[in-house]
Amino acid sequence: MSPAHPVLSVGVVTDVGRVRAHNEDAALTRGTVFVVADGMGGHAAGEVASRIASETVVELADRPAIQVRDLVAQVAEANRRILASAARHPEQTGMGTTVAGLALVSVGGSRHWAVFNIGDSRVYRLLDGDLTQVTADHSEVWELVERGLLTPEQARVHPGRNVVTRSLGRDPMGVVDTWVFPPYPGEVFVICSDGLSNELTHEQIEAVLLEHPDAEAAAEALVRRAVEAGGHDNVTAIVVAVQGQDSDSDVDEDTTPRQNVNGSSGESRS
Repeated sequence: MSPAHPVLSVGVVTDVGRVRAHNEDAALTRGTVFVVADGMGGHAAGEVASRIASETVVELADRPAIQVRDLVAQVAEANRRILASAARHPEQTGMGTTVAGLALVSVGGSRHWAVFNIGDSRVYRLLDGDLTQVTADHSEVWELVERGLLTPEQARVHPGRNVVTRSLGRDPMGVVDTWVFPPYPGEVFVICSDGLSNELTHEQIEAVLLEHPDAEAAAEALVRRAVEAGGHDNVTAIVVAVQGQDSDSDVDEDTTPRQNVNGSSGESRS
């Protein structure tokens, strides 16, 4: 018998926000691989980098089984493709992207979630009504938070909050962080660009998820409220809700459609 698969519902929403002229975020889901990328380098190079990253990572969904090392290798492959594209097209020089995501992987013969990120796009996990931030931002401001010099609330409004210390589009790329844990019925994941996390507090994100158990409704509410809160950047969210366990069948394909969200933006980060 094959390992149990979680039954999922998925919502994907992106918005240009109120300030940017273009949407540089990309979000892509395929099977049980979910990715958000936040492009850097200005229109249209940032859009290119985020699209390459998301499309490259979700290629893993075509494999019968993946492991954590495959995720890390595929993110590295995305970095190679971004650098190669920039080498072919001088107007893309300096483009890059952050990336964060979630994938179902095989660990010791059992299915586990693997969360991964590089940069300041985030993954949150709601379990038993309690929201935790799984990922750690690779940014100058978050390093100050971890040293106790800033609170998370202060970090959200710090003028240097968009200065990332790791991203794709660099050589060397830097380390991809990963976390692994088993699926639990009722848990919910949020994968988002910093356009969401910079506008909504931890408590606000948790409240939206508790208010909207449907994944699509939750994603729509998160992005809408981030835009209403200011929308200073592009805002993107993927919400993945684990509805239950089914040991006799694969993930319900009706509730995990392939979805692709991509745009272009004029944002350029340091």
